[in-house]
Amino acid sequence: MGKSTHQLGIAAVFAVAVCIGWGCAGALTGPFSYRYFTEPPVDDAWGHKIEVWQAREHAEQQAPGLEVPTPAVASGADSDAASDRPADLRSKYADFRQQSKRALARDLATWIQQQAQHHYIADGPIDHWATLEETFRTNGDDCDGLELLVYHLLRDLGFDEAEVFRAIVFRRSDNQHHMVTFWFEDPNDPWVIDPTGAMTSGMPHMSDLPGWAPLKIFGEDNNYNVARQQVANP
Repeated sequence: MGKSTHQLGIAAVFAVAVCIGWGCAGALTGPFSYRYFTEPPVDDAWGHKIEVWQAREHAEQQAPGLEVPTPAVASGADSDAASDRPADLRSKYADFRQQSKRALARDLATWIQQQAQHHYIADGPIDHWATLEETFRTNGDDCDGLELLVYHLLRDLGFDEAEVFRAIVFRRSDNQHHMVTFWFEDPNDPWVIDPTGAMTSGMPHMSDLPGWAPLKIFGEDNNYNVARQQVANP
């Protein structure tokens, strides 16, 4: 994904997206919410590109000699024994676990945005989605390559595959697209980790970024559209 902005209407962007790619960085008015896991249509403009990346990512992970890190699994007490513990300790444990995950994710957001200052490499006129290994071999990439470091590291550190997704977001004010990582601690409002800082710094919720709209969420084995829906006034 390069830095350039496509000067096209949203309909034109969808029509030519697969052929010419889209900008690396990419306004909504009124109250909206999103349904994040909707099945894409058969003629989904992003589907082919996502499938190609998925196939290449799987192929590289299965290649001989490629070591794929295995997330460590923490040992815990037997569930029956745990059920006898006071509820207060259980809630303290759950709170601390969640706070630790947030702290880790925020540290990762800070780290990747620092690395992007040294390892951002624009694609040029042809948009190319790198695999993780390609990003390492070239010592950098644009937003879609650098984002893979966030996506894979969260998974390696034990974040569930149902929580962490790659995401394509869109800014209607200038027709820019961008690749970020979504962490669904809240299934209705994910945290956003932007690898380059072009969309946001830190780790805000998607609802804190009204100038951007999510279009797609996907991973190595899944692919969903995001549907916008009007929120009823209270």
